[in-house]
Amino acid sequence: MWLIDLFTQPSYLQLVLILSVVCAIGLSLGQISIKGVSLGVTLVFFAGMVGGEVLDRIGVPVDSGMISFAPNFGLILFVYALGVQVGPGFFASMKKGGIHLIMYGLLAILLTTISTIAIFAITSMTFPEAMGVLSGSVTNTPMLGAAQQSLLDIHPEEVQQANDMATACAVGYPFGVIGVLISMIILKAISKDKLKREAEPTGDTYVAEFKVNNPAIFGKTIYEVTSFTKNPIIISRISRNGNVTIPASTTVLQENDHLMAVLRKDDVESFKILFGGKENKDWNNPDIDWNNIDGSGLVSAHVLVTKKELNGVKIGTLHLRNTLGINITRVGRAGIQLVAYPGLRLQLGDRLTIVGEQSAINKVGEILGNEVKELKNPNLVALFVGLFLGVVLGSIPIVIPGMSTPIKLGIAGGPILVGILIGAYGSRLNLTTYSTRSANLMLRQFGIVLYLACLGLNAGAGFFETVFCSKGLMWILVSLFIATVPVLITGYVAKKWGGLDYAQNAGLLCAAMANPMALTYANTNSDEQEASEAYATVYPFGMFVRVISAQLLMLIFV
Repeated sequence: MWLIDLFTQPSYLQLVLILSVVCAIGLSLGQISIKGVSLGVTLVFFAGMVGGEVLDRIGVPVDSGMISFAPNFGLILFVYALGVQVGPGFFASMKKGGIHLIMYGLLAILLTTISTIAIFAITSMTFPEAMGVLSGSVTNTPMLGAAQQSLLDIHPEEVQQANDMATACAVGYPFGVIGVLISMIILKAISKDKLKREAEPTGDTYVAEFKVNNPAIFGKTIYEVTSFTKNPIIISRISRNGNVTIPASTTVLQENDHLMAVLRKDDVESFKILFGGKENKDWNNPDIDWNNIDGSGLVSAHVLVTKKELNGVKIGTLHLRNTLGINITRVGRAGIQLVAYPGLRLQLGDRLTIVGEQSAINKVGEILGNEVKELKNPNLVALFVGLFLGVVLGSIPIVIPGMSTPIKLGIAGGPILVGILIGAYGSRLNLTTYSTRSANLMLRQFGIVLYLACLGLNAGAGFFETVFCSKGLMWILVSLFIATVPVLITGYVAKKWGGLDYAQNAGLLCAAMANPMALTYANTNSDEQEASEAYATVYPFGMFVRVISAQLLMLIFV
């Protein structure tokens, strides 16, 4: 019967049908919440394992070429879209504590590596098996490939040990997923910080009211005063003798002027010293009605950049402040807020916060576009350019002196780096990288679900027979240990001494363990933007260290 043949004969259609069933079942089960905890897309992996076991038992083969292509393509989509999402705020996050996150990621990598060496020393496992279990525990198949290649370069005849390494990785992989997921749940349970932000994330921006009390700046223009520092600041309103106006760069400051300014929070103290004083009122409350704070008739409104010709244009070159008497105070991009300094380049889809008279703001809308419907059309050119460049970058062999085998960033490291760079600087190359947050999330979710389903199908065949032998059980216990104890120790240290909140902690730990499945769980239970930024900050570094360390360890211990 044609329907039976459709399901049982290897083809791309058969794989589409099987993946559809696996994904639908896994996603449906992932929506079940027990005491507020749901596993989400992670259950797609386990649905795939059961499916792979069932197909193996009834003797139904799956197209090997397609089952190899699909997970790799899914992973590329996931990491690239993640890179594009966090790209606009990535380098700012590096300045605000990215090195801090990387150091804790290195601690997690160090602890898992030391644990593996210690377990090898006290058990009957061979070192290739230990490396296989480690690769599975940290869900890092590029690390496995690097270790196998190093083993075969040193001992070309040890093909069986290389195969044992792959088997140990396959057994350890699902329990690495489970272990890190358990760690995320435990860290969530002991975390006392708010897991969800109630207000829109503000990124780098902070609103403050300064009072001009510094005699050194009396009689100087705003341009002259702000040129004393390279830190960006936008003065949106100036109050003088009860009159509120929009200042220009040529506005002369006088004693007791009140300045409403948008700047980085870290710069508040330096500008307080510069101007001479600061009012204590909190202007960052999301409930403030900016259209009725001073009776001036000035309004604060949002305008979208929807004209493609403005992509990559610097704000200052538009001269909107002087010609229309308005101030652009903030730029909303990819869920974060940026200070709208003149040198900031606009990107399609930016949401500008503008202060001025309503008629002037309407004119700004005509200049910038402000047409929501224009943003509904997907910009696929940048997507495919990014995928191409990401795969090429990940395939470049990097020669390390003294090592016989070059290393590569792989299909995960290359695309996420390119995604970050295109997300941050694509506008300078006239690449329109804008997509709605829902579109980006759809792309990421599709990629990770496809990746998980295929991994499960690959691991499922004969998996349970391997698991329930003595060696398999030892691999399981070791995998769970490596995926939980070092992660929890690092998480505790990062929270207690590093002051990291749950979202940052989860993001860096998932990156150090190369575990996008656990990241998806963390995203649904914390600030998604913050967790994703931490993940993208640590992931490329972690992937590079894992691949190099695998090759070095094989050279030392084999």
